[in-house]
Amino acid sequence: FLLANERTLLAWVRTGLAIIAGGVAVAFLSAQSTFATIAGMGAVLFGALVSLVGYHRYRMADQAIRVGELPKPGIGSLFVVIGVTCFALCLVVRRYFAR
Repeated sequence: FLLANERTLLAWVRTGLAIIAGGVAVAFLSAQSTFATIAGMGAVLFGALVSLVGYHRYRMADQAIRVGELPKPGIGSLFVVIGVTCFALCLVVRRYFAR
């Protein structure tokens, strides 16, 4: 169980890194657009928050495992889904409706 928990932490970190990479791409490939820079930096910060949420979840699960309990369900996954969806919607709205 402890190793599975560590693999889950690594999955959270990979997800955070992927979001950060996407934010860097948006920010620096569209350097002339203020919106793209703000959106990209927002994604970078969101990616960092995802990694922190993953670490928090890891610590909670570790404590529960060590006392022989199931970890409480968290809302971290919902946080990631909502954040990625909002980022995608902002980019779509900007691209197609703000001309």
